[in-house]
Amino acid sequence: MKRVVSCLFLVGLMLVNAGCESSSSDVKLPRRATQAEINQSAATALQELYRTMPFSRTLVSKAKAILVFPQVYKAGFIIGGQSGNGVALAPDGRPLGYFNISAASYGLQAGAQQFSYALFVMSDEAIEYMKKSEGWEVGVGPSVVLVDEGLAKTLTTTTAKKDVYAFIFSQKGLMAGIGIQGSKITRINPDAGSATVVR
Repeated sequence: MKRVVSCLFLVGLMLVNAGCESSSSDVKLPRRATQAEINQSAATALQELYRTMPFSRTLVSKAKAILVFPQVYKAGFIIGGQSGNGVALAPDGRPLGYFNISAASYGLQAGAQQFSYALFVMSDEAIEYMKKSEGWEVGVGPSVVLVDEGLAKTLTTTTAKKDVYAFIFSQKGLMAGIGIQGSKITRINPDAGSATVVR
């Protein structure tokens, strides 16, 4: 499945590069990043999340881990895909492991987009599931809630009862249909670079 998603994603990128520009010109193409680069990008992305969605900070004190995908790329023309690498962080900012998120999509679509995901993992059960699973498909296993403005207004450490809370932010480019359902998260082993603590 991962191979199919990767192929679809690359086909989407080639078609978009060949035919769609204007609204997608600020989307940068992905490249392989080291652990140090992912850590740095994750730190920047988290600061942007806290700046634009201050209510997301309310979850930090209860989170078991925060999974940050600082740059997720989505592209397609009829057939599309999305992919990005990220890091799981302990509450003190230590990297716990590195992951890829990917998904395929089909239907009326054309364009390219870059955005960020942050998943606040709230339960020990969800952590154990992530450790044991070969690949975690969002929507199967731990319950995931995509946080919008309406939910954010009522979200507190007391009301946060689900396994995972997901935020989508820092969108660039123009393409409809950003979502997390059906995405697959798998562990990766990028080159080390210099280790850093993400705060």
